[in-house]
Amino acid sequence: MNEYLLEAKEELKRLEHIIYVSLKYTRTVDVLTNALHRLVGTFDLIIEAFLEKAREEGRLAVLPKSPGLRVTKMREQYPEDKEIARYLEFYTFIRNLLKAPHQRRQEYRRHVGLIVEFEHSTAEVNIDNLVNCEKYVHQFFRYAWDTIVGKEVDEFA
Repeated sequence: MNEYLLEAKEELKRLEHIIYVSLKYTRTVDVLTNALHRLVGTFDLIIEAFLEKAREEGRLAVLPKSPGLRVTKMREQYPEDKEIARYLEFYTFIRNLLKAPHQRRQEYRRHVGLIVEFEHSTAEVNIDNLVNCEKYVHQFFRYAWDTIVGKEVDEFA
């Protein structure tokens, strides 16, 4: 079994705790940012699991160090897989979101928000969006588990 996937599962638990417990009591942009970092961390581990599988199969010589290079290698290893391409686009968007300067909105309230202005658009992260992002990363985890391990995710593993 792939140790990166097991670590990603633990990271998902930490992400759930931030969203469903920490944000309930501390509604700040810092908590939103922390959740986004956990989200990226989970994606990093799942991507490493895919690349490790490719390395074990002899399709990849070395695991790249930088996240950008990992995404490029993932696209090279799985060019026909539309699911992986979709997940990698989302991962890249979240990473860009974290790097960009942001504004805070309604801290300490239900509608706390992190607002990022890009060149041609504006993105807002709030509690509802974060819950949807968490569900999306769960889908990616299930997809990775089925692809790499080849069986249903055991909730108690």
